Amino acid sequence: MALGTTQAAAADWAPTKSVEFIVPFSAGGATDNMARAIQGIIAKHKLMSQPIVVQNKAGASGAEGLLDIKGTPGDAHRIVVSSSGLYTVPLATGLPFNWRDLTPVAMVAQDEFILWVNSDSPFKTPQDYLAAVKKEPGKFKMGGTSSKREDQIITAMVEKAAGVKFIYIPYKGGGEAATQLSGKHIDSNPNNPSESIAQWRAGQHRALCLFADKRSSYTEKVTETQSWADVPTCKEKGLDVQYQMLRVFMLPGKVQPEVTKFYTQLLQKVVATPDWKEYVTKNALKSTVMVGDELRNYLGKDEQNHRQIMKAAGFMAP
Repeated sequence: MALGTTQAAAADWAPTKSVEFIVPFSAGGATDNMARAIQGIIAKHKLMSQPIVVQNKAGASGAEGLLDIKGTPGDAHRIVVSSSGLYTVPLATGLPFNWRDLTPVAMVAQDEFILWVNSDSPFKTPQDYLAAVKKEPGKFKMGGTSSKREDQIITAMVEKAAGVKFIYIPYKGGGEAATQLSGKHIDSNPNNPSESIAQWRAGQHRALCLFADKRSSYTEKVTETQSWADVPTCKEKGLDVQYQMLRVFMLPGKVQPEVTKFYTQLLQKVVATPDWKEYVTKNALKSTVMVGDELRNYLGKDEQNHRQIMKAAGFMAP
């Protein structure tokens, strides 16, 4: 009888106070936007009785947020909403953090990246742009989120593939990088679609190419004339650079299995809603859901891939 009672209690575990979503990026970036979208979906569909509070902890290129969640083992009411920064920050800085310090819950999507320029620029294709960059090395400015993170990694990959050199300008988030491109303070950025959708729709930014192996599957028009599917891959245009970034939820280490189960099931309910399907379509996210051992295996492989890319780019901590 006691065993049955214990099992029932474990199965019925639920948060007893507000749950904190820690975003190790500034407000307005793709991770922040996604965290707030999921917060809204959970509230709208009453998927959880307790409220969710989103906290931005972007200090030290995201290290603040990662160390914060690492420092609360066993806490069932805190979740970090992260990306490839799980590995890039420790690899680049020597930060005493490893994703294995945490408890993986679920990957809900993968983010694409696009090479953007200002619409007033003369460049219509990546070849046009890179030819100009090659003529004047060190003149053109590529902006992005933080240093030695996804955006600068993509920049380094483009430099290597095309034999060009940019001045890389780090910003706190993709929202700021988009604003700087609109103001012509930089010449390009490799923002996620969601970080530049407003500027694209407003006619301020031009999408040159998508850093993926195939075009987006989303055919609904975003601008008056283009859908995400209309953006060619960079490989199509002669720039063989591909990069995708996971969107993952992680609990602190040493939480009880029933806690992980609750949040895994919660996020599976989120991704099954029409609201989530609308969100991934609008923001051109690749709908990829992983949990359990499949997710752990993916994280291990993705970490190793980043280690190799960052080593080649000279981004590893000494």
